[in-house]
Amino acid sequence: MKIQIYVATHKQYQMPATKIYQPIFVGADLNRRVPINYQSDSTGDNISSKNPNFNELTALYWIWKNCHADIKGVDQYRRYLSSQPHKKLLGLLSASEIETLLLQHDVIVPKKRRYYIETNYSHYVHAHHQAPLDMMRRVVEEKYPAYEKDFDTVMYRTSAHMFNMMIIRDNQFNAYAEWLFSILFEIEQRIDISNYDSREARVFGYLSDLLLDVWLEHIPLTFAEVPVMYL
Repeated sequence: MKIQIYVATHKQYQMPATKIYQPIFVGADLNRRVPINYQSDSTGDNISSKNPNFNELTALYWIWKNCHADIKGVDQYRRYLSSQPHKKLLGLLSASEIETLLLQHDVIVPKKRRYYIETNYSHYVHAHHQAPLDMMRRVVEEKYPAYEKDFDTVMYRTSAHMFNMMIIRDNQFNAYAEWLFSILFEIEQRIDISNYDSREARVFGYLSDLLLDVWLEHIPLTFAEVPVMYL
């Protein structure tokens, strides 16, 4: 099976040497020079120009529309799904480890981030503007009413799979991306972020962090949790 894991980055950085890992340069449409051997997110069907608001999701969109590997995944240049995080880049999930995990589970995700005294909802609104999150619930309720209960379940948990990182089979990756972007593009039409500072303008990336678990909850899919390696 062909496995392709993309490493989303906005600058040149140390990258894995293993061939299943491919750096993808995000926001390349914004007059940036893409390093040699990095995939640009501005080729083919893309939303590269939306990077200041969608973060690493411009990579996820590019993978959905342009990559046809059997197994697809997303990591970040300073965070990786790993089997042995203490070994740094030598401890990345190998092709054989990925195949083994996906024989037993539907998707590989990071170990949950736990907030303990806060819910996902309260943590978000204490860190970001509340209105976009409330709008996200409204859009889910309107477009996907069967997901409403799952959305509320996830919002009032005290843990979540974060970072928009996953490894999953091609058909399931595509199904998730289609669902995810249909929600985010609708929110984009309904909220005004013109007065947001550069940090809060990354709103669609922040919102999407909470949607993966909603999708996993509803389908439902089984998942393997693995450590996150930080560089």
